[in-house]
Amino acid sequence: MNMMDMFGMLGKAKEIQAKIQEFKDNAAKLTVAGEAGGGMVKVVMNGKKHLVAIEIEPSLLKAEEATILQDLIVAATNKAAIEVDAMMKEELKKQTEGVLPNIPGFDLASMIS
Repeated sequence: MNMMDMFGMLGKAKEIQAKIQEFKDNAAKLTVAGEAGGGMVKVVMNGKKHLVAIEIEPSLLKAEEATILQDLIVAATNKAAIEVDAMMKEELKKQTEGVLPNIPGFDLASMIS
């Protein structure tokens, strides 16, 4: 490997590092929703997996519905977390397109979570 190849690789590494940092910085701005109970409970989560909103059907706000409500909130939150993972993987793919080669089995998203 000659010196120019090494400089080229270093430049690519810095470019990748900058793209990943940009990706992380934008994560809080991206949101997804998860629903449970046919939409009776809806949660909104950002790309950093922070819960940013909860909407609850008023009919669930009765003492006798507390257990159901708790279960629905957990289910909606878990669905949103799964959606965040999928969204962030896609966003990272967009951010690094053209910078990283497509290597089968290589999952950059799992390395920066």
